[in-house]
Amino acid sequence: MTQTSIQIKGLRKSFGKGDNQKEVLKGIDLEIESGKIIGYIGPNGAGKSTTVKILCGILTSFEGEIEVMGLPLKGNELKVKSKIGYVPENGALYEALTPNEYLNLVGTLFNMEATQIEERSATLLKYFEMHQQADQRMDTFSKGMKQKILIIAGLINNPDILFLDEPLSGLDANSVILVKDMLTKLAQQGKTIFYSSHLMDVVEKISDRIILIDDGKVIADGTFEELQQDSNVSLEQLFARLTNGENKVSETSVLDNVFKN
Repeated sequence: MTQTSIQIKGLRKSFGKGDNQKEVLKGIDLEIESGKIIGYIGPNGAGKSTTVKILCGILTSFEGEIEVMGLPLKGNELKVKSKIGYVPENGALYEALTPNEYLNLVGTLFNMEATQIEERSATLLKYFEMHQQADQRMDTFSKGMKQKILIIAGLINNPDILFLDEPLSGLDANSVILVKDMLTKLAQQGKTIFYSSHLMDVVEKISDRIILIDDGKVIADGTFEELQQDSNVSLEQLFARLTNGENKVSETSVLDNVFKN
């Protein structure tokens, strides 16, 4: 029997007040099944990160109804947070700590047993080829190394739902392969992966379902094949077509006179 992991009805979110108020989400309705990789894409400012932050309980003021793993989000934020993992686009680490110290802190916040934290940390650090740096201070790490630690921290509590907001930022090609393989295996275990990214080629390859939002509204929803509708184009081309990007590309011709010399 298929289980619904996320249910959203009439989600609206505005920022600002009075004449400066801007509605970012304009009535999102979604039902997402467990065990699926959801590619959540859209132009800058479409409302992707806002949606993710609401679902993670970071933004608590919104209109509409949301259930996560059968729990109403409003009034159950802490219970919901115990069931999810979150990898933000620009996450901050306590860089004075080592990976082992940081992961122990995160695991403790999830009320995990010390032995469980140690075992999972060791396994995930080895998977991401970071075990040799497990006891080094993170202020010496590259952006890609820090991103691996953020991903591990998002997985440490074995979440039912993993929210990823541009998770491949700074990662090298081998690490990207590791993440893609990991996401596929997690989905096979029944986990829900909510994946927000601008990297269309990755979304196209790993997603079971692609949701495209623009100007705070869902404008396309389905498998890649369903969105193609026998047109045999890439997701990047579909994205441009559905968000008026093709016209924006054609407008770059005005630059020809600027750069021709």
